[in-house]
Amino acid sequence: MRVGDHCSSPWAVPGVHFKSVNSTVIIPLVDEDEDKVLSLVLVSCRQLMDQDEQNLNLLEKHLTVACKRVQALQTTSAWPSAQSHDAALKADSATTKEKDYRELDRKILQLCDMYHSLISLQLLSVIAVFGVIDRELYDLDAASLQLKVINYALLQVAKNLLHTLEIIVEARNLSNAEICSVFLLDRVSHELVAKVFDGGVVNEDEKEFRIPADQGIAGHVATTGKILNIKDAYSHPLFYRGVDDSTGFRTRNILCFPIKDENGVIGVAELVNKTNGPWFNRFDEDLATAFSIYCGISIAHSLLYKRVHEAQFRSHLANEMMMYHMKVSEEEVTKLLTSGIESVEKIHPSFAEFTYTPRSLPDDSTPMGVLSMFEDMGFINTYKIDLHTLARFCLMVKKGYRDPPYHNWMHAFSVSHFCYLLYKNLELSNYLEDIEILALFVSCMCHDLDHRGTNNSFQVASKSVLAALYSSEGSVMERHHFAQAIAILNTHGCNIFEKFSRKDYQRVLDLVRDIILATDLAHHLRIFKDLQKMAQVGYNPRSRTHRSLLLCLLMTSCDLSDQTKGWKTTRKIAELIYKEFFSQGDLEKAMGNRPSEMMDREKAYIPELQISFMEHIAMPIYKLLQEIFPRSAELYERVAANREQWSKVSHKFTIRGLPSNNSLDFLDEEYELMQAQGAFGDDGHRMNGCLEDDCGKTDQ
Repeated sequence: MRVGDHCSSPWAVPGVHFKSVNSTVIIPLVDEDEDKVLSLVLVSCRQLMDQDEQNLNLLEKHLTVACKRVQALQTTSAWPSAQSHDAALKADSATTKEKDYRELDRKILQLCDMYHSLISLQLLSVIAVFGVIDRELYDLDAASLQLKVINYALLQVAKNLLHTLEIIVEARNLSNAEICSVFLLDRVSHELVAKVFDGGVVNEDEKEFRIPADQGIAGHVATTGKILNIKDAYSHPLFYRGVDDSTGFRTRNILCFPIKDENGVIGVAELVNKTNGPWFNRFDEDLATAFSIYCGISIAHSLLYKRVHEAQFRSHLANEMMMYHMKVSEEEVTKLLTSGIESVEKIHPSFAEFTYTPRSLPDDSTPMGVLSMFEDMGFINTYKIDLHTLARFCLMVKKGYRDPPYHNWMHAFSVSHFCYLLYKNLELSNYLEDIEILALFVSCMCHDLDHRGTNNSFQVASKSVLAALYSSEGSVMERHHFAQAIAILNTHGCNIFEKFSRKDYQRVLDLVRDIILATDLAHHLRIFKDLQKMAQVGYNPRSRTHRSLLLCLLMTSCDLSDQTKGWKTTRKIAELIYKEFFSQGDLEKAMGNRPSEMMDREKAYIPELQISFMEHIAMPIYKLLQEIFPRSAELYERVAANREQWSKVSHKFTIRGLPSNNSLDFLDEEYELMQAQGAFGDDGHRMNGCLEDDCGKTDQ
């Protein structure tokens, strides 16, 4: 049937224009065997000559055959073989000719192309009457034919670039797979983490499903970066049957393909059990390859989207911090530097000795104490640090601390002072590079910035802003402390590293990050065996791994350094710590949660908890320190002595939690009696770490 000028035709396509076109022809493709119209061919061409009419009739016949072939393939899913061509050659030749479309259909479509060229027509579309109307079948190449099916699906997928689940589910549906899964590669732990599993998103509140990145089928694909099509899962050496045996599910075949970005493999996707065929075929492989690209784009968009939200959270936290803290004024900086930097000897004759207790220093004098330590360790001259910048940084860090009972600025100052003691007494410059020592000292200053008096578990349980920002990475509070340190360094006039080279600047920030993260005791417990091994084989300052481990050990020993002072200091610190713990426990009860024993004022037996902490955490740390630095033996001895003192006073402790006055002073009676009897020698007050009057200042 011929229609005249296309512009007046009822079959004209809105918005489609052609050059030098005279006619639009509609050709029905009829299956005479079934007595039904398969498709309609919409053709735009010049005025047809007699020869053109003959060629058009031949085109009609060949297109009819092509459409019948396509419909048959869609019905039987006899798409190209998923495995090698050798497998197809082994099949019966008659069966192969019937099912394998590639050669036969290519010839048919090449004939269509020839007649198309002879007529000089522009083929608009082949509209399927019975079947999926949206799949255009007018490409004159067999490979393009199957790509059209893929492209249609990918156009639908493009609407959902932020949703990896919808993309992989679309791949599952189009390939007729029973199950789909997506694993992302965690390069830090070298594991594959399930993000879409069995067709559903893995909830972040649920326990993550992780598998080694170099094991099994998914691990093989992640390692090689190549698609893997398995016809028979149970016969494949990489397949593990344990899951099937325990669940009753039967895995028949698997199509596993890598998800990549410009830097390489970032994940792996799996399609399991072809539902309308014996196994996944070549078409499914091509489909998977195309979908993997969209999955990569989706993941990149998701990460970008996540970063935007993280930036919003950081902005919220920064605003909260600025509202809570006041900026450092120029008057404060000038006042601090008016009389210059004091020598450490002027602060106290024993300032550089392990027996000195920094908590005896008045709060107002601590910023000058920090400047004095910077000067004495040579950092100011070595790194050309501007004094006003350093003073402003120190004051800003001090103001960056809130005022919980224990995790406050005085704690940070005490930790920083112990780092200074390690440098002065253990000759750290023979064990670490100068930039590593500087990073350690700055980390000590900043390691608990903006601490709220609650731990990581509380942040997660309360679904705080901090948990929303950092819980997926672990060490919630430690990551926040580091972020606040960076915020201070980025504040105008506070960047003490501003004169560093780009390489040194990046390195010192990386060191500060790693050292602050090491203050999480969970991290310490993870690396404890590595620390023991390092101590056994002997510390090697040329080993970057040994230096990294040593920095972690030194940071933890600084963080717990109150336990190395005298009994009164240790007892006072316990009082402050449990005040903070019990406040958190009260908040947890108010939330309807059950606090741990050490956080519950109604259940905590302080002497027992302290003895356990010192035996399992503190003493092993200072024992390791002694093995690496024999000159630090007095630290371990003092921790052990404090542990014994807790055992001696435990009989006096007949209550749970703290007394009504929140004081543990009553535990000092026996200690004072022993001191009066000379049990600690003539210099007993120095074993105590500070004079009795000074110890009372630890509340500051």
